[in-house]
Amino acid sequence: MDIRQVEPGFAVAPQLQPSDMTELARQGFVAVICNRPDGEDDGQPGVDAMRAAAESAGLAFHHIPVSGGQFPDAAIDAFRAVRQAADGPVMAYCRTGTRSITLETLANPEGRSASDRLGLASAAGYDLSGLAGRLGD
Repeated sequence: MDIRQVEPGFAVAPQLQPSDMTELARQGFVAVICNRPDGEDDGQPGVDAMRAAAESAGLAFHHIPVSGGQFPDAAIDAFRAVRQAADGPVMAYCRTGTRSITLETLANPEGRSASDRLGLASAAGYDLSGLAGRLGD
């Protein structure tokens, strides 16, 4: 697993596997957010398999798929709600982690400034400077 710690309560990763769920629970995560639509790539584990593995490991599982570089308000709001309601660390994943960190940055569940959000993304290895105009401050 390529876990990118964004802050103590949140991390992103490229595609996870059902077999990763037990390790995520062992590391203290309490919830997983999948930001991939089903069937996006050949060989991608389906959301039902991921949900079953997560729940079997004691993790809450949320499916908030986004694609095509589109981040609709409903997805941003759902992401923010999951992050704010979680009672511990959350892991979000997609194909590369970029959609997940973008949703985190747009949702701003911690009420951070735009520069702080972009800095956290950069420290995790994601250049989201193109979002600066959309973030306000």
